[in-house]
Amino acid sequence: MKFEGSYVALITPFKESGELDEEKIRELVNYHIENGTAGIVPCGTTGEAPTLTFTEHEKVIKIVVEEVKGRIQVIAGAGSNNTQRAIELTKYAKELGADAALSTCPYYNKPSQRGLYEHYKKIAEEAKFPVMLYNVPGRTGVNIEAETVAKLAEIPEIVAIKEATGSLEQMIKIQDLCGDKIEILSGEDHLILPMLSIGAKGVVSVVANIMPQEMSNLIYSFLNKDFDKAYKLHTDLYDVSRNMFIEGNPVTVKTAMKILGKIKNDNVRLPLLPSEEETQKKLEKLFKEKGII
Repeated sequence: MKFEGSYVALITPFKESGELDEEKIRELVNYHIENGTAGIVPCGTTGEAPTLTFTEHEKVIKIVVEEVKGRIQVIAGAGSNNTQRAIELTKYAKELGADAALSTCPYYNKPSQRGLYEHYKKIAEEAKFPVMLYNVPGRTGVNIEAETVAKLAEIPEIVAIKEATGSLEQMIKIQDLCGDKIEILSGEDHLILPMLSIGAKGVVSVVANIMPQEMSNLIYSFLNKDFDKAYKLHTDLYDVSRNMFIEGNPVTVKTAMKILGKIKNDNVRLPLLPSEEETQKKLEKLFKEKGII
């Protein structure tokens, strides 16, 4: 199975009451299918996995898989700093019919490189299901070093990595050490073009929540060697990408989606709060300048 193109790190919409908005989740899935998104990634950072209950987490994955109906890929967020919980989530994603599991580097307990290797090895061995590593040291406090990625790439179930270190040097090293044993996807929207130039095959994107077609076109323009078009799309998307983190993720992107009428409210769960009025004004100004609204 190939992993290439634009994968959306899907938000989790909530009703005014704070409950999951199942109808809106299904609506967003179809919106992405209609706009060229290669795959849906539910229950990641952007999907507010840390504040979903275990039942909600599993329900969101189930809803997405049901609604996708095999039309595009589903990479289910299944990471945890508890190895056994990560195994359970990965097995659940497999049972539901997802295509792979996104497994974040264990956070807070700060394992060694040896510990990281054993964590992912155990998930792979017990779940027997494709796993995409998720390396985001800015959130987890731990970096999966290139040498560790190379060791993990020898395990058949470890098929890809979402690289969000922001370090092109690390990404080059992973590509050099792993070759075609693992597929690299950018975890940083603003670095997509340079990452594609060193061998990445796509992105797991926050911005794709609001500009799915443009993000998909950027990836495939580059992969089809239309470099001029890819560069233009990159420059068009760059300012939007950088502004999606004014108040962090997913606070800002939810506000952007509300402005664009994709969701009714930008509710998030504590300890996050909806963005301030100043952020909304800044986004509205940017979207008008870019011709998005």
